[in-house]
Amino acid sequence: MKYIVILLFLGILSSCKTEKSKPVSIQDDVVFLSADSLEGRQTGTEGEILAAKYISNRFENLGIDGKGTDGYFQEFSFKPKTNPHQQVNYTVKDGDSTITGTNVIGFLNNNAENTIVIGAHYDHLGYGAEGSLHRGEKAIHNGADDNASGIAVMLNLAEKLKGKNTNNNYLFMAFSGEEMGLLGSNYFVKNPTIDTKKVNYMINMDMVGRLKADSTLAVYGVGTSPILKQTLKAHNESFKLIQKESGIGPSDHTSFYNADIPVLHFFTGQHEDYHKPTDDFDKLNYKGMQTISNYIFEVISDLDDNGKLPFRKTKNESEETPRFKVGLGVIPDYLYDGKGMRIDGISEDKPAQKAGLQKGDIVVKLGDSAVVDMMSYMKALATFKKGDTTKVVVDREGEQVEAKIEF
Repeated sequence: MKYIVILLFLGILSSCKTEKSKPVSIQDDVVFLSADSLEGRQTGTEGEILAAKYISNRFENLGIDGKGTDGYFQEFSFKPKTNPHQQVNYTVKDGDSTITGTNVIGFLNNNAENTIVIGAHYDHLGYGAEGSLHRGEKAIHNGADDNASGIAVMLNLAEKLKGKNTNNNYLFMAFSGEEMGLLGSNYFVKNPTIDTKKVNYMINMDMVGRLKADSTLAVYGVGTSPILKQTLKAHNESFKLIQKESGIGPSDHTSFYNADIPVLHFFTGQHEDYHKPTDDFDKLNYKGMQTISNYIFEVISDLDDNGKLPFRKTKNESEETPRFKVGLGVIPDYLYDGKGMRIDGISEDKPAQKAGLQKGDIVVKLGDSAVVDMMSYMKALATFKKGDTTKVVVDREGEQVEAKIEF
């Protein structure tokens, strides 16, 4: 019954004329894409296919043409990796272990020389695929922030850009297979439906729905073209902006950076609901999402008459990340820029919870090592192994609190 209701809605959406239909809001898109009826949009499932149809209908209603291999759709089949180091085999025959993902691609043709790619992934973890942090009974992971939020902002930008900033074309992409290893974006870069040498730059949005009270917004890839950092700064009137140079990261912009394309990746930070069934639409900051969309539009507008941006390689910051055998069982606040490592969430039945640490605590010392930032925290953590005990010192609302940690 639930699929009949969804298909009926899609039919109504498809039959509406843009000028007569009620505008679809950012929240409308998130509510639909994160509904239980889509069952978590895991790659290759019926729920993901219904989400793909919804996005393609939204493109059609906005007057944006299809640019996939079959209308708006670009399908790719693969066998899941059996270990994290092997290459994905996209050229497989149908079989029990074969999964088919679907990128959804829309094209706004301004007859310009170059094209800007604006993308976000729409797949998620279904009922709790690999990567889920949920411990308990099987449950739908709706992925409202991750990443219905990015798709909703992408669609909002598509509406804004119609007839505006016409010195570039725009390719809007909803990627499949991101949660399984950036598969959809990787496939597109290797099997593009446009000339990638004519791609000006790529904008990616992944988890942009939880803008916090301090308005911290992280933008990655600012070092991938010389003009990006100053352009972002020039139009920032709303955010506490954290700019990261590297074009490498755990989202789809990485696939384009590896093809020598400048990238910008927008992110409002992790939270306690990340990769859990509790990532629902009612927890998102929709006003914040609209502000982010407006900001990205201003950046695109500024760059409209700059021609094709030069590409610049950046240091791969992930290569410097220490490897560790144990963890505290916390969600770090990756956007915290004060001294120490701020805890944004505590996992059940892990060392931090057993030691009495709390959300909001700022780790300033772990063992004998001072913690001044995320990197020093990870370096300190890397010195421990399972069975070790040590002391942790946290700043809790201005007071120093010491606790014993057992890994």
